[in-house]
Amino acid sequence: MAARRTAAAGSGEDGKSLPLDELMPWSVRPLRTGRSWVMGPDPAALRARWERLAAAEGTEQERLFRPSRSRTPDTPVAALPGRATGTGRFAREPGACPDPVRILHGAFDEQWLLPDHRLIDAARPELWRVGDERQLFMVEHGYVPQATGPALSVTHLLPDGHSPAGRAGRIRPLYRRPDATGPNLAPGLLDVLRARLGPEVEPESVLAWIMAAALPSPSGCRVPLPADAEVWAAGVELGRELVRVRLRGARGGERPRLPGGRRPYVRAALPPRPAGIVYDAEAEALVIGDGRISPVPAGAWEFTVSGVRVLELWFGRRAAAAVGVVPEGADADGLDAVGARGWTPEWTSELLELISVLALLDGLRPRQEALRARLERAEVPLISRDELRAAGVLPVPASVRLPASVLGHQEEGPEGQFALL
Repeated sequence: MAARRTAAAGSGEDGKSLPLDELMPWSVRPLRTGRSWVMGPDPAALRARWERLAAAEGTEQERLFRPSRSRTPDTPVAALPGRATGTGRFAREPGACPDPVRILHGAFDEQWLLPDHRLIDAARPELWRVGDERQLFMVEHGYVPQATGPALSVTHLLPDGHSPAGRAGRIRPLYRRPDATGPNLAPGLLDVLRARLGPEVEPESVLAWIMAAALPSPSGCRVPLPADAEVWAAGVELGRELVRVRLRGARGGERPRLPGGRRPYVRAALPPRPAGIVYDAEAEALVIGDGRISPVPAGAWEFTVSGVRVLELWFGRRAAAAVGVVPEGADADGLDAVGARGWTPEWTSELLELISVLALLDGLRPRQEALRARLERAEVPLISRDELRAAGVLPVPASVRLPASVLGHQEEGPEGQFALL
């Protein structure tokens, strides 16, 4: 079946493709929360954890907090850009619970995060600073040899860059500044592409091409750039469809829906505390205790990222959260267990949508494979590294690998100090 074929076949180390790191030179490492309880699938649980932590004192608060070298209840830090949270010591003045924000955890799991910098070891403020309604983030998945699945994700949400297996990849914003200004592309690349492929080439069409054509490799994703306008147009059209499905209705798009008769429905209510999930291939159904969802295409069930089945991983996290199962290494009576309230109706809705997303992406896989096969044929001319060097695009300046300055953007620093960035 299509889902068992490698969507990004090959290692990408063919000498014809270019490192994504040279095309989109500014990248950011994944977020490092330092404590698992600040993130989860249920925002109500996060609020309950905050309230318990804020009410605790002394050694009990420190135990619940789970201190690290970067953060303790007595660490003052700057506020996250765009967030009006406390900057003083949490132990002295926790303040009100901030509204949890939606983030992308890994490739497909939309979860919630407490956006307080005092609680997060490495929140990557540079990402928060450029995140707005026009920003898109591209995330490389962890490389696993011989694994099937897409090489990249794209999201309008703040991504944490987590990988279910292998080394976590880098996060690459499409724009270096807010309001879709300063494309995160090698200087001069757009000029070369427009000269070769037409004046309509824009940053978002480059992102779409990358989504359609990128190949995984041990050293990071690689991207072939065609010199053929017809091939480019076909890839961009496919990439835009991939992006549309992954954004799940954001940016004014339509929410992902399968054709009539193929849309998944709840045939039997899911239990409040499900223990496991099984796929009935003959009936095309997910069996969750006494609950049942169908139809679920085999391609959605078999969809993997970095060798890990997406639906099983997504379900397992929520099944654990429903009963308060704590992650390995966490305290059984710590904050991870706070807020468990069984399986929620919101999770059922999210599961139905995720099934649709994976099924639609699996349906686009043959077009992706055909595009990549076409690029491998000798008759399709590619833009070479030598051409980019001659045009002054490569090597990229070291300055564009660093965050851009955001002038006039005032942020609160530790203990209420302000800085102009």
